[in-house]
Amino acid sequence: MASSSVAVMSGLALEVAVNRWLKPAFEAASPYHLEIDWRPTTAIMKSIAEGQRADVVIAINGSMDKLCADGIVRPETRVCLADSILGVGVREGAPKPDVSTVEAFKRALVGARGVAYSKAGASGIYFTGLVERLGIAAEVNARAVTIPMGFTGEKVASGEADIAIQQVSELMSVPGVAVAGPFPPEVQTVSTFDAAIFADAANPEGAAAWMALLASPAATKAYGDGGLVSRLSHS
Repeated sequence: MASSSVAVMSGLALEVAVNRWLKPAFEAASPYHLEIDWRPTTAIMKSIAEGQRADVVIAINGSMDKLCADGIVRPETRVCLADSILGVGVREGAPKPDVSTVEAFKRALVGARGVAYSKAGASGIYFTGLVERLGIAAEVNARAVTIPMGFTGEKVASGEADIAIQQVSELMSVPGVAVAGPFPPEVQTVSTFDAAIFADAANPEGAAAWMALLASPAATKAYGDGGLVSRLSHS
Protein backbone atom coordinates (compact mmCIF):
# COMPACT_ATOMS: atom_id res chain seq x y z
CA MET A 1 0.00 0.00 0.00
CA ALA A 2 1.34 3.42 -0.99
CA SER A 3 2.42 5.79 1.74
CA SER A 4 -0.28 8.32 2.66
CA SER A 5 2.31 11.09 3.00
CA VAL A 6 4.36 12.90 0.38
CA ALA A 7 7.74 14.11 1.63
CA VAL A 8 8.91 17.38 0.08
CA MET A 9 12.18 19.27 0.44
CA SER A 10 11.67 22.88 -0.62
CA GLY A 11 13.40 26.22 -0.75
CA LEU A 12 11.80 28.84 1.48
CA ALA A 13 10.67 31.10 -1.38
CA LEU A 14 7.55 28.99 -2.08
CA GLU A 15 6.35 28.85 1.53
CA VAL A 16 3.55 31.42 1.16
CA ALA A 17 2.19 30.01 -2.10
CA VAL A 18 2.31 26.41 -0.87
CA ASN A 19 1.19 26.75 2.74
CA ARG A 20 -1.60 29.28 2.14
CA TRP A 21 -3.12 27.81 -1.01
CA LEU A 22 -1.58 24.73 -2.63
CA LYS A 23 -1.06 22.48 0.41
CA PRO A 24 -4.65 22.87 1.70
CA ALA A 25 -6.03 22.30 -1.81
CA PHE A 26 -3.88 19.20 -2.35
CA GLU A 27 -4.74 17.62 0.99
CA ALA A 28 -8.46 18.33 0.53
CA ALA A 29 -8.58 16.75 -2.94
CA SER A 30 -6.23 13.78 -2.52
CA PRO A 31 -5.61 10.95 -0.03
CA TYR A 32 -2.14 12.33 0.68
CA HIS A 33 -0.66 14.50 3.42
CA LEU A 34 2.33 16.74 2.69
CA GLU A 35 5.38 16.68 4.96
CA ILE A 36 7.49 19.67 3.92
CA ASP A 37 11.07 20.38 4.95
CA TRP A 38 11.49 24.14 4.43
CA ARG A 39 15.13 25.24 4.12
CA PRO A 40 17.41 27.24 1.83
CA THR A 41 18.49 25.36 -1.29
CA THR A 42 22.10 25.38 -0.01
CA ALA A 43 21.05 23.50 3.12
CA ILE A 44 18.86 21.09 1.13
CA MET A 45 21.74 20.28 -1.22
CA LYS A 46 24.04 19.57 1.73
CA SER A 47 21.49 17.13 3.18
CA ILE A 48 21.03 15.41 -0.18
CA ALA A 49 24.80 15.05 -0.51
CA GLU A 50 24.76 13.37 2.91
CA GLY A 51 22.14 10.89 1.70
CA GLN A 52 18.83 12.46 2.76
CA ARG A 53 15.94 11.88 0.36
CA ALA A 54 12.25 12.74 -0.04
CA ASP A 55 9.65 12.29 -2.76
CA VAL A 56 9.84 15.75 -4.35
CA VAL A 57 12.45 18.48 -4.23
CA ILE A 58 11.91 22.18 -5.06
CA ALA A 59 15.19 24.01 -5.52
CA ILE A 60 16.97 26.78 -7.40
CA ASN A 61 17.49 25.72 -11.02
CA GLY A 62 21.30 25.61 -10.90
CA SER A 63 21.13 23.10 -8.07
CA MET A 64 18.43 21.15 -9.91
CA ASP A 65 20.79 20.90 -12.89
CA LYS A 66 23.24 19.04 -10.64
CA LEU A 67 20.55 16.77 -9.19
CA CYS A 68 19.48 15.83 -12.71
CA ALA A 69 23.04 15.27 -13.90
CA ASP A 70 23.81 13.07 -10.89
CA GLY A 71 20.66 10.98 -11.38
CA ILE A 72 19.30 11.92 -7.97
CA VAL A 73 16.04 13.17 -9.48
CA ARG A 74 14.21 11.99 -12.59
CA PRO A 75 14.98 14.66 -15.24
CA GLU A 76 11.80 13.93 -17.18
CA THR A 77 9.72 15.03 -14.19
CA ARG A 78 11.42 18.43 -13.87
CA VAL A 79 9.14 21.49 -14.05
CA CYS A 80 10.18 25.16 -13.96
CA LEU A 81 7.79 26.76 -11.46
CA ALA A 82 8.51 30.39 -10.68
CA ASP A 83 11.00 33.25 -10.37
CA SER A 84 11.76 34.88 -7.03
CA ILE A 85 13.21 38.38 -6.60
CA LEU A 86 14.88 40.07 -3.66
CA GLY A 87 13.20 42.75 -1.58
CA VAL A 88 13.34 44.87 1.54
CA GLY A 89 11.00 44.28 4.47
CA VAL A 90 10.08 46.53 7.39
CA ARG A 91 7.87 46.16 10.42
CA GLU A 92 4.19 46.61 9.57
CA GLY A 93 3.16 50.21 10.28
CA ALA A 94 6.72 51.56 10.14
CA PRO A 95 7.66 54.08 7.43
CA LYS A 96 8.75 52.34 4.24
CA PRO A 97 12.17 53.51 3.05
CA ASP A 98 12.66 54.49 -0.58
CA VAL A 99 14.55 51.64 -2.26
CA SER A 100 13.61 52.46 -5.85
CA THR A 101 17.10 53.59 -6.93
CA VAL A 102 20.56 52.32 -6.07
CA GLU A 103 21.43 55.54 -4.19
CA ALA A 104 18.17 55.46 -2.21
CA PHE A 105 18.73 51.77 -1.48
CA LYS A 106 22.23 52.51 -0.15
CA ARG A 107 20.90 55.36 2.02
CA ALA A 108 18.22 53.08 3.48
CA LEU A 109 20.76 50.40 4.38
CA VAL A 110 23.31 52.78 5.90
CA GLY A 111 20.59 54.66 7.80
CA ALA A 112 19.01 51.56 9.33
CA ARG A 113 19.59 50.71 12.99
CA GLY A 114 19.79 47.02 12.08
CA VAL A 115 19.83 45.07 8.81
CA ALA A 116 18.74 41.42 8.98
CA TYR A 117 19.88 38.83 6.46
CA SER A 118 20.44 35.10 6.31
CA LYS A 119 23.95 33.68 6.05
CA ALA A 120 22.92 30.40 4.40
CA GLY A 121 20.24 31.57 2.00
CA ALA A 122 20.87 32.63 -1.61
CA SER A 123 19.61 36.12 -0.75
CA GLY A 124 22.11 36.60 2.06
CA ILE A 125 25.01 35.24 0.04
CA TYR A 126 24.18 37.62 -2.82
CA PHE A 127 23.60 40.56 -0.43
CA THR A 128 27.00 40.06 1.21
CA GLY A 129 28.71 40.48 -2.15
CA LEU A 130 26.40 43.32 -3.20
CA VAL A 131 27.21 45.61 -0.25
CA GLU A 132 30.90 45.02 -0.99
CA ARG A 133 30.38 46.12 -4.61
CA LEU A 134 28.36 49.15 -3.48
CA GLY A 135 31.11 50.22 -1.10
CA ILE A 136 28.94 50.10 2.04
CA ALA A 137 29.99 46.75 3.51
CA ALA A 138 31.60 48.24 6.62
CA GLU A 139 28.54 50.35 7.47
CA VAL A 140 26.07 47.52 6.82
CA ASN A 141 28.13 44.90 8.64
CA ALA A 142 28.27 47.15 11.69
CA ARG A 143 24.45 46.99 11.75
CA ALA A 144 24.10 43.37 10.63
CA VAL A 145 21.60 41.11 12.38
CA THR A 146 22.39 37.75 10.80
CA ILE A 147 20.61 34.43 11.15
CA PRO A 148 21.99 31.04 10.07
CA MET A 149 18.86 30.28 8.02
CA GLY A 150 15.10 30.90 8.13
CA PHE A 151 13.04 34.05 7.75
CA THR A 152 14.85 37.37 8.26
CA GLY A 153 11.50 39.16 8.63
CA GLU A 154 11.20 37.69 12.14
CA LYS A 155 14.02 40.02 13.25
CA VAL A 156 12.07 43.02 11.92
CA ALA A 157 8.81 41.86 13.49
CA SER A 158 10.58 41.48 16.84
CA GLY A 159 12.16 44.93 16.61
CA GLU A 160 15.74 43.61 16.50
CA ALA A 161 16.27 45.14 13.04
CA ASP A 162 14.71 47.93 10.98
CA ILE A 163 15.25 46.29 7.60
CA ALA A 164 15.07 42.66 6.48
CA ILE A 165 16.70 41.46 3.28
CA GLN A 166 15.29 38.35 1.60
CA GLN A 167 13.22 37.09 -1.30
CA VAL A 168 9.95 39.08 -1.49
CA SER A 169 7.96 35.86 -1.07
CA GLU A 170 9.92 34.98 2.08
CA LEU A 171 9.31 38.43 3.60
CA MET A 172 5.59 37.79 3.00
CA SER A 173 5.83 34.60 5.09
CA VAL A 174 6.25 36.52 8.35
CA PRO A 175 3.25 38.11 10.10
CA GLY A 176 3.86 41.76 11.01
CA VAL A 177 6.21 42.42 8.09
CA ALA A 178 5.48 44.75 5.16
CA VAL A 179 7.41 44.71 1.88
CA ALA A 180 8.93 48.16 1.26
CA GLY A 181 9.82 47.20 -2.29
CA PRO A 182 12.05 45.06 -4.48
CA PHE A 183 15.75 45.74 -4.93
CA PRO A 184 16.42 48.38 -7.63
CA PRO A 185 16.60 46.80 -11.11
CA GLU A 186 20.31 47.51 -11.47
CA VAL A 187 21.17 45.36 -8.45
CA GLN A 188 18.30 42.87 -8.58
CA THR A 189 18.90 39.15 -8.99
CA VAL A 190 16.37 36.47 -9.91
CA SER A 191 16.27 32.95 -8.52
CA THR A 192 14.31 30.42 -10.55
CA PHE A 193 12.77 27.47 -8.70
CA ASP A 194 12.21 24.06 -10.27
CA ALA A 195 10.57 20.91 -8.94
CA ALA A 196 11.32 17.26 -9.67
CA ILE A 197 10.67 13.78 -8.29
CA PHE A 198 13.49 11.88 -6.60
CA ALA A 199 14.70 8.82 -8.51
CA ASP A 200 14.15 6.69 -5.41
CA ALA A 201 10.95 8.37 -4.19
CA ALA A 202 9.14 6.23 -1.61
CA ASN A 203 5.76 7.48 -2.86
CA PRO A 204 6.06 8.10 -6.62
CA GLU A 205 2.27 8.16 -7.11
CA GLY A 206 1.79 10.82 -4.45
CA ALA A 207 4.79 12.71 -5.79
CA ALA A 208 3.27 12.75 -9.28
CA ALA A 209 -0.05 14.02 -7.90
CA TRP A 210 1.72 16.84 -6.03
CA MET A 211 3.78 17.74 -9.12
CA ALA A 212 0.59 17.96 -11.17
CA LEU A 213 -0.78 20.60 -8.80
CA LEU A 214 2.54 22.50 -8.74
CA ALA A 215 2.27 22.83 -12.54
CA SER A 216 -1.44 23.69 -12.67
CA PRO A 217 -3.28 26.96 -13.43
CA ALA A 218 -4.18 27.13 -9.72
CA ALA A 219 -0.46 27.15 -8.95
CA THR A 220 0.13 30.04 -11.36
CA LYS A 221 -2.26 32.17 -9.30
CA ALA A 222 -0.79 30.99 -6.00
CA TYR A 223 2.73 31.89 -7.12
CA GLY A 224 1.64 35.38 -8.12
CA ASP A 225 -0.29 35.93 -4.89
CA GLY A 226 2.70 34.59 -2.94
CA GLY A 227 5.20 37.15 -4.23
CA LEU A 228 6.62 35.07 -7.09
CA VAL A 229 6.48 35.32 -10.88
CA SER A 230 5.08 32.13 -12.42
CA ARG A 231 7.11 30.43 -15.15
CA LEU A 232 4.30 28.05 -16.02
CA SER A 233 2.62 28.23 -19.42
CA HIS A 234 -1.00 27.19 -19.81
CA SER A 235 -2.84 27.06 -23.09
